[in-house]
Amino acid sequence: MVEENITRICLDGKELILIGTAHISKQSAEQVKEVIEFERPDSVCIELDEQRYQSITAGDQWKQMDIFKVIKEKKATFLLMNLSISSFQKRLAKQFGIKPGQEMIQGIESAKETGANLVLADRNIQTTFSRIWHGIGLWGKVNLLLQIVYSIFSEESISEEELEKLKSQDMLNSMLNDFTLSYPQLKIPLIDERDQYLAQKIKEASGNKVIAVVGAAHVPGIKEEIKKEHDLVALSQLPTKSKAPKVIAWAIPLLILGIIGYTIYANPSAGFEQTMNWVLWNSLFSAIGATIALGHPLTIITALVIAPLSSLNPLMAAGWFAGIAQAYLRRPMVEDFQNLSEDVLTVKGFWRNKVTRILLIVVLTNLGSTLGTVIGGANVVRLFIENL
Repeated sequence: MVEENITRICLDGKELILIGTAHISKQSAEQVKEVIEFERPDSVCIELDEQRYQSITAGDQWKQMDIFKVIKEKKATFLLMNLSISSFQKRLAKQFGIKPGQEMIQGIESAKETGANLVLADRNIQTTFSRIWHGIGLWGKVNLLLQIVYSIFSEESISEEELEKLKSQDMLNSMLNDFTLSYPQLKIPLIDERDQYLAQKIKEASGNKVIAVVGAAHVPGIKEEIKKEHDLVALSQLPTKSKAPKVIAWAIPLLILGIIGYTIYANPSAGFEQTMNWVLWNSLFSAIGATIALGHPLTIITALVIAPLSSLNPLMAAGWFAGIAQAYLRRPMVEDFQNLSEDVLTVKGFWRNKVTRILLIVVLTNLGSTLGTVIGGANVVRLFIENL
């Protein structure tokens, strides 16, 4: 048996065998099968959480999605991120004839064939995204969303040399590579915390012999972290929401309303100009976002009308209303959910599929509303200063 990419650790009387895999390599899947069948472990840990496990094993999972629930629970952005990552993986698969996640699928199958206990060892992807989202601030969020949209548009082929580099990276980090260069602090939730989580789950797996199928990028971190104890509950917690953002979120609209109100009292014509600036910029950019996503005319009108009001209320978002309007006007059919896995492979597919188009409308309308709020708010302040 070839020992390349295999790390053996003896800990507290247990033998832990790490197989450092490449998420886009046929050889990795073959090695996983060979090692599990030869070693006959008590447990097999795989670098998946429940959500990604279901997406791999349940081909019809999309049929169960309630798009209205996704929007109302504010999960449209996270779902779009998931689909973008799926698109990234599947484009690689198509180019090189590789089945994405093949080594994880092989780990699942080999665990069943050998009677080993299967352990889903990675942290919930929504928790990871939430912790990333929490740590990047407003402009980081805008930048990340723009990068996600760009990744959908990008259809560049990948060279063999670039493929080799990707084989040694975590798949999430591969997609967000340029973004993490701008926000190096994201290495903590994206890589470091997941190393800790994976290490603890592997260590706690039942039996005296445990095999872990993990991305090669995680092996060095797991080797270090497995010597320590980690609190899985703490690592699984969603970020604590600070009161400051809520205070700021309410303070800015109240400030804008106060400035406009005072200006109308002191100089009605200037106050009217302020109001029109606020309405114009918010409406314009929100409508542009909905238009880029090819929203229904009534969806675009919804974004146009609601944006100036939603920007003054932190409990509202123009994208939610536009997305719900689109979902009612162009309700996704079973066929749209069935075709998701193929449609996310192309730009045309993202815009053609009614499900992904709704998600794009939510995200792009909210992006437009954010830009409109910044520009409109700046103009309100400018006119106030000019008319002091």
